[in-house]
Amino acid sequence: MEKTFTLSNGVTIPSVGYGTYKVIDASAADIVRTALECGYRHLDTARIYGNEKEVGEGMQMSSVPRNEIFLTSKVWKTHLSYDDALRSVEESLKDLQTDYLDLCLLHWPMPEGDHAHWQQRDLAAWQALERLYEEKVVHAIGVSNFLPHHLMPLLAKANIKPMVDQLEIHPGYCQPYAMSFCQKEGIQVEAWSPLGRTRVLEEPLLLELAEKYGKSPAQICLRFALDNGVLPLPKSASLERMKANLDVFDFRLSPEDISRIFTMAQTGWSNQHPDTF
Repeated sequence: MEKTFTLSNGVTIPSVGYGTYKVIDASAADIVRTALECGYRHLDTARIYGNEKEVGEGMQMSSVPRNEIFLTSKVWKTHLSYDDALRSVEESLKDLQTDYLDLCLLHWPMPEGDHAHWQQRDLAAWQALERLYEEKVVHAIGVSNFLPHHLMPLLAKANIKPMVDQLEIHPGYCQPYAMSFCQKEGIQVEAWSPLGRTRVLEEPLLLELAEKYGKSPAQICLRFALDNGVLPLPKSASLERMKANLDVFDFRLSPEDISRIFTMAQTGWSNQHPDTF
C-alpha cells in the first residue's frame, strides 16, 4: 500500500487500516498474519477488544517487520485517569509484544460512572498520552468517539492537539458536522464500521453505484470515506474480501454521487452514542 495520510505532526499513516474488533477466537493471530501478508500495513486494536495478545502474535508470525506496521491501540473508558491511562498503555505494549505504539487513542469520552466529571477525567487521561508522546512511547495521539462538544473542552486545555478522531462513519451515518469540525481543526478522521456493519450493502443506491463503477458496494463505501479525506478501518476474516478492501485506489466517486451518499436516509447505525449510558 503506497497511499497514506499525513497527521498534523508529520507522521504518515496508511490510508486503509485493518480493524480487529471481534477478531478474538483461536484463529485471531492467523487472521492478523493473513491481513499483513495480504498487504495491510495498518492494524487497529484496543484494550477493550481483548485481542492484543493475538494481534501481537499475528505480527510476530508474519514476515513484515515491526517498523513497517502502523499499530494503533486505545485506552478504554474505565481507565480515564492519568495513572490508569499510563497503566493501560503499558499493558497494551506488553500484550502486543512491542515497545511503542504508532497511535494511541482515548477510546470513549464518557468515563465508566462519574459522568459529571467527564471533562476532568478526559483531560487527565489525555495528559498521560501527552507524556507518552513526549517520551516517544507513542508516535501519535488522538481520540475515538469524541464529538465536537467533547473535543472543545479538551482542545481548550490540552498542550498537544489530538491528531486523530475515530468515529462511526459510513453511508447512512456520515456525521458530516463532526467530520467537518475535525478537519477544520487539522484532526485526521478515521471511520470505524465504514461498511455499516454490512447492513448498508444492500441499499439500492450503493447497489446502483457499484454497478456504475464496476465495484462492490463495500468498495463504494470505502471510496466514499477516502474521497472525503476519511481513513476507513474495514475488517474481514475472508482473504478475498481483505484483498477487495484494498482495491479501492483506481477510481473516484463523482461529486454528485458523493452528495447522494451524504443525503441517504439514516441506516446501518450501530446504536452506540457517547452521550448515552
